[in-house]
Amino acid sequence: MHLIKPSWLSHSGEQKDFEVYSCHVSPDGKRLATAGGDGHVRVWSTESIYNANDQEYTKPRQLCHMSHHLGTIHSVRFSSNNRYLASGADDKIICIYQLDNSPPSHTASFGTNEPPPVENWKTHKRLVGHDNDVQDLAWSYDSSILVSVGLDSKVVVWSGHTFEKLKVLAVHQSHVKGITFDPANKFFATASDDRTIKIFRFTSPQPNATAHDMINNFVLETTISSPFKSSPLTTYFRRCSWSPDGNHIAAANAVNGPVSSVAIVERQNWDSEINLIGHEGPTEVCMFSPRLFYTKNPAESNGSGASNLVTVIASAGQDKTLSIWNTNTSRPLVIVQDVASKSISDLAWTPDGQTLFASSLDGSIVAVKFETGELGWVAESEENDKALQKYGASRKGMGIAEDVDGLHLENHSKEGELRGAQSRMGALMGDPQPDRKVEVATTNGVKSARHETNGDAEQSKASTPAPTPTPAPASTEESADKTAERIAALKSRVTITKDGKKRVAPLLVSSSGTGQSSLPQSQLVGASSAKPAPNDTPLSILDLSKPFDGLPRGGIATMLLGNKRKPITAEGDEEDEPPSKRSATGPVPILVNGVDGLEPAPLTASLHGVVPTPEFLRPAVLNPAISISQVRLAVPKVRVHILRPLERGVLQGNTSLEEASKIPESIILEARNPAQVREPSRIMATKRGTLLWQDFLPRAIILVTGNKNFWAAACEDGSIHTWTPAGRRLTNALILEAQPVILECREEWLLCITAIGMCHVFDIKTMSAAHPPVSLAPVLDIAMTSLSPNGATPSPGVTSAHLNSVGAIVVTLSNGDGFFYSKSMYAWQRLSESWWAVGSQYWNSNDSSISALQTTAVGPATSASKDDKPNVSAGIIPFLERQTTTEFLLKGRAYTLQRLIKVLLSKDGFEGFESTVSIAHLENRIAGALALGSKEEFRLYLFMYAKRIGAEGQKTKVEELLNSLLGGVLKDGKEVSKGFGWFSSDEVLCGWHRKDLLKGVILILGKFRDLQRLTIQYARILDLTLGDEEEGANGNGSADGMDLEE
Repeated sequence: MHLIKPSWLSHSGEQKDFEVYSCHVSPDGKRLATAGGDGHVRVWSTESIYNANDQEYTKPRQLCHMSHHLGTIHSVRFSSNNRYLASGADDKIICIYQLDNSPPSHTASFGTNEPPPVENWKTHKRLVGHDNDVQDLAWSYDSSILVSVGLDSKVVVWSGHTFEKLKVLAVHQSHVKGITFDPANKFFATASDDRTIKIFRFTSPQPNATAHDMINNFVLETTISSPFKSSPLTTYFRRCSWSPDGNHIAAANAVNGPVSSVAIVERQNWDSEINLIGHEGPTEVCMFSPRLFYTKNPAESNGSGASNLVTVIASAGQDKTLSIWNTNTSRPLVIVQDVASKSISDLAWTPDGQTLFASSLDGSIVAVKFETGELGWVAESEENDKALQKYGASRKGMGIAEDVDGLHLENHSKEGELRGAQSRMGALMGDPQPDRKVEVATTNGVKSARHETNGDAEQSKASTPAPTPTPAPASTEESADKTAERIAALKSRVTITKDGKKRVAPLLVSSSGTGQSSLPQSQLVGASSAKPAPNDTPLSILDLSKPFDGLPRGGIATMLLGNKRKPITAEGDEEDEPPSKRSATGPVPILVNGVDGLEPAPLTASLHGVVPTPEFLRPAVLNPAISISQVRLAVPKVRVHILRPLERGVLQGNTSLEEASKIPESIILEARNPAQVREPSRIMATKRGTLLWQDFLPRAIILVTGNKNFWAAACEDGSIHTWTPAGRRLTNALILEAQPVILECREEWLLCITAIGMCHVFDIKTMSAAHPPVSLAPVLDIAMTSLSPNGATPSPGVTSAHLNSVGAIVVTLSNGDGFFYSKSMYAWQRLSESWWAVGSQYWNSNDSSISALQTTAVGPATSASKDDKPNVSAGIIPFLERQTTTEFLLKGRAYTLQRLIKVLLSKDGFEGFESTVSIAHLENRIAGALALGSKEEFRLYLFMYAKRIGAEGQKTKVEELLNSLLGGVLKDGKEVSKGFGWFSSDEVLCGWHRKDLLKGVILILGKFRDLQRLTIQYARILDLTLGDEEEGANGNGSADGMDLEE
């Protein structure tokens, strides 16, 4: 045994040597990386260390040094594939370095005594994920993941390929100070100051895996606490180590009674009956040699020594003593006392298992080189593989494909994802896109040639010119030229900053749909917060009509928090400060609705120096039935003048005559109430100042509405009057039980909600009611509210009421809940609630809008119906979820509930809480889309659901889903009773052919090998398991393969 301690092997400063907190040897054994208190990572040549006493050795000693951290570096580790070097420091950052083959760009650092670098190590990534010091790092043995632990009690898992954050494990109750990996690549262990070691089971992720795919990965296997019940909390590290044969874990800073020890945890039962006792102080680090050893020379024992394989372990700590043990003896093989003047912080073995490096807080680094036979005789690396085979180290963690059909199905799934990713990347980079016969669904699933914020579908269709056929090559070339010119103009756009300097505005490439994880994180976003999510605001018509509420667009939320729509900015203007850095508590600018969005309100002089306010004559006369009703809603006051313009088929809110006359084509509906109760009220429609028609009513008019099909007015006595567009009366006065509170229309449908909470829906075209009157009492929490006998009891308020294209009522409440009334089940159904906002990982994500079909859905975008009718109920579910988010933040309850959920997740029995709620949220979305008949959203949520339950490995739900989708594809001779949705025997499900939906779901599930035994059966029915040769022979080619939506 030789001790090598060169004087130059340290992190020296001008006045002292800095502490060395970590050291590690590269897998090829040629480099030693060290990290110290000077904020430097230094890479040394191990050959120069071995030849430190050779005066004739002139090769470089220090190969490189990196100073990319802002504080003390606690850990440095080479990846197992020798491609990367990772370092973690107390600046909460993890740096990933990669060796560049090009020579270093500089000879030496100016103003320092550093030797010139020999190797060019460049910073490849900077990983941000910890809230406190990063204390230790470890790579998996296949380099597929990097795990970091720190003083924030978090265990963060990073992809070893893309370095995306895959998962955060917040299971420890105190600082985490050690991490080690199972050489069989099945587990990793973390050691913490909460006096436990936690074992996590994992499966090596694929190179392109995202956080969505890791939902069911990295599961807590067990917790070991018995050897650490009274362990001291004074150690800087708790660096543990896994034996090369996978049988044991060595845990530092354990105790055996009053004596410090190193606990040996056995893999089979995770018990710790073995202790290495001998250190006089707490141990900080223990490290197994990476090789197995023979106790006898195999050359002399004629092969009989194969059964005498042992492992060798080194341990050190605050007693400044280095001890080396093997599993065959109860006493240490080597004890080196006072190897340093302060605590030993880290140990590192060379790959051949014959040299040990130790770093100390006194700034010294010691190499201990053993002669052959001192520790034993090193076994071949094949012996390690043989020992690990019983733990499945040689088998791939993702499982083995069931058969050839399973491989073909998996290839189909991966090819579709790859083609979609390539096409999206080409679109982002400005490549010309070929003309598509099938239009891509817009944000709310409505195929429209222009964007509208509200209005009728017929108006949008009527204003769309008929397409003219053009030669495909010419249009492609023209679009390519225009795209190139636009990108060139954006790249060369010069702007002038406030201080007069010129700079080129950067061309930003959006990451929507390409770089974002397919598993969204739960996040509640306020309406006036920074820039909204890319697909958060609807760009096309919602299948809803806006009710009159007497407030600006967006209601109370807009008044308090602003509007999410981006204001108009002049071309060439640049925001001087990113929106994310602006204060969210600043003043909200006054904006008005313009043709292209929200515009700054112009300054106008008020009339006679006084701002006009709406004139009210008196409160409306209330029906006596309100006093005994379970539900009481506020009745609008009787106003002097009600004016609502019909602009391009869309009825606008109450405004002034000057504003309404700015657009000459608008038809203005006016209602004037007299000051005297006995005088009649007047209602009239004008266009360009010309009277179209007028009528007189004996009662005061409270509400008016209309569209291009009819006009309607509600009076104080609870009557409703309707007229044709020309002013001809359509029906007799409809007499209701109380005063109307909300009056809305949609195409031929008319909605009226009265003061006692009764909802009436009339079909003016067929002169019938959609269903009997229904009460709002169930959605106002009447089932769980104790009614006071002496007065009214507060309940959630109705913030809006809408109709969709088929006459279904959609209601939002002040508590954030959203409901619709099912005409077939005669019951209210809750589509959105705050429970999903705090518990589901899919809440407020980009996938909540239909444009996420471009990134997450697979399969053809052809529906069962070939007509051009707009999609029914498009955008209602995303609209209701945005309303829930707005109301939830407005009430200030969001963060309190989030804290409660976070506490709940740490309790026993709630480990799968977030996953379960997320799946339930997707199931709620699917049921809502099916009930509403929203086909684009149904398809999107179905594919999101399939991907999630596939990642979770829930075979029962997968099998049931496939069986349900198979309903109309294969029919037996039995007559099946007529059902709806999943239980229907039709070939069409929510507007889509079942076969197309089944293809998409199978291709999503095809990459999960543990489910292939189920999916292959259905894939064979659809001929998705054919190889490329068989497909070519059948003439199918790749046309039957399912591509990602572009």
